[in-house]
Amino acid sequence: MAEKRKPLLGFVSKLPSGTTPGNSGKTRCPLCMGLFKAPRLLPCLHTVCTTCLEQLAPFSVVDIRGGDSDTSSEGSVFQELKPRTLQPQIGILCPVCDAQVDLPMGGVKALTIDHLAMNDVMLESLRGEGQGLVCDLCSDREVEKRCQTCKANLCHFCCQAHRRQKKTTYHTMVDLKDLKGYSQIGKPILCPAHPAEELRLFCELCDQPVCRECMVGGHREHPCDLASNVVHKHGDSVRELLKGTQPHVEALEKALAQIKGTNRALQERVEAVAADVRSFSEGYIKAIEEHRDKLLKQLEAIRIQKENSLQLQKAQLEQLLADMRTGVEFTEHLLTSGSDLEILITKGVVLERLTKLNKVAYSARPGVNEKITFSPKEKAGLCRGYEVYDLHRAREKQTVSFTVICKDAAGESMGRGGETIQVAVVPKDNKDSPVKTMVHDNKDGTYYVSYTPKEPGIYTVFVCVKEQHVQGSPFAVTVRKRHRSHPGVFHCCTFCSSGGQKTARCACGGTMPGGYLGCGHGHKGHPGRPHWSCCGKFTEKSECAWAGGQSAARSVLRTVAL
Repeated sequence: MAEKRKPLLGFVSKLPSGTTPGNSGKTRCPLCMGLFKAPRLLPCLHTVCTTCLEQLAPFSVVDIRGGDSDTSSEGSVFQELKPRTLQPQIGILCPVCDAQVDLPMGGVKALTIDHLAMNDVMLESLRGEGQGLVCDLCSDREVEKRCQTCKANLCHFCCQAHRRQKKTTYHTMVDLKDLKGYSQIGKPILCPAHPAEELRLFCELCDQPVCRECMVGGHREHPCDLASNVVHKHGDSVRELLKGTQPHVEALEKALAQIKGTNRALQERVEAVAADVRSFSEGYIKAIEEHRDKLLKQLEAIRIQKENSLQLQKAQLEQLLADMRTGVEFTEHLLTSGSDLEILITKGVVLERLTKLNKVAYSARPGVNEKITFSPKEKAGLCRGYEVYDLHRAREKQTVSFTVICKDAAGESMGRGGETIQVAVVPKDNKDSPVKTMVHDNKDGTYYVSYTPKEPGIYTVFVCVKEQHVQGSPFAVTVRKRHRSHPGVFHCCTFCSSGGQKTARCACGGTMPGGYLGCGHGHKGHPGRPHWSCCGKFTEKSECAWAGGQSAARSVLRTVAL
């Protein structure tokens, strides 16, 4: 036998002992900061006064209906929906989260009324935290009592008149001070088509509350039942969706924790490498200090690039988490504090929002790592006459060359060729596979040597003249992976480089209002200076950091400042 469940909410329900009713964060408009007046519930589950919404500047948007998941963005936290049909529509931006709100045909006043917020406003007014309530009958005097039968707030004069009328003589009257512990004292929700009738029924075919007049009119042959009889079935569907949303909130919180941990590790690693660079630079006075500054500048550029990627991913995850939390908090508040009709009226908006949020794809791992190395044994030439070292040197499958200069016992150049020069380049991990070398006699006492390493790694270079090692031989050379050139364009923004195309994107992650998917002049998300479209680097002559094949991470929910 099924377990008997108690109703979700009575129209007037008592709060548990020690619980404070109401919440100023749920009773005040985020725009005018006053108590809600005719509050409207937006698709993102934020509530705003009707008047405040009407004052927002509307703009034309493209309504995207349906689409397949776009998996072309490697490293992106979110996946965008490809549009199937495009319809011009008027929209506004939510003043809380900047989410795009497509207005229905009736405009702002056609949005769902937040009856839950109206109830919270009345509760706050009862506690004396808001402005006083006005009599429902005379709309002039302050309220003293409430008729539990009519669900009407009455002043002292109207209360006496209420008692004198024959039809209302035996109605139950309660002092307002006795209602402060209740969680629901809202007015009856009336039918918009028949203002004299209260919404008590629910049409299963049309999926909306109706009154008795509606049932004998346009819903005559539709399956209708009392709202209290069907609220459990619809409430359970909301609970199931809420249950599926909670794990996403936990996963996002965990992902953000990993982002923060990686960011800390990156900072620690940067500080450690910077300490190594400073320590190695101390013995070279002005020359090595100059080179040290150059290395630190390179290190800072790497840090900024990696940190920008982490911050972008962090901002995207935080926005999705905020949207998820809003959905969870509103749904929990609706299920625990809303009346049967409030749940049924708001159910459609909640289900649509939670379903949309649950379909958003995100990466639970940081898009970059903290790995940065400094190689003090790799030579980078002379600086102020001193030998200095760089962060990287030779590249695989690229020709490397050097010159051997032969001098006599007095230190003067030989001025002629003909000496026997022997050069061998051997991989440290595979000594049986030496690299082919070429030695060219310049006939002036110098010899041009070149070789092409096939694989990255550490190589040993032997240089001998007349079977005698030259000074410093054998030498150690570290071969890096092949230099990656930029496949993109070095531009100021996608608006200029693409000729104003809205679909053009950029690896910097910046977007523009008005439907532009790429960065623009001075707009939020633009890095503020010329950069590569493939990887977002600011230096024109640099190695591409593009992972290959797919675009860099970017936001698809809102513009994110880097």
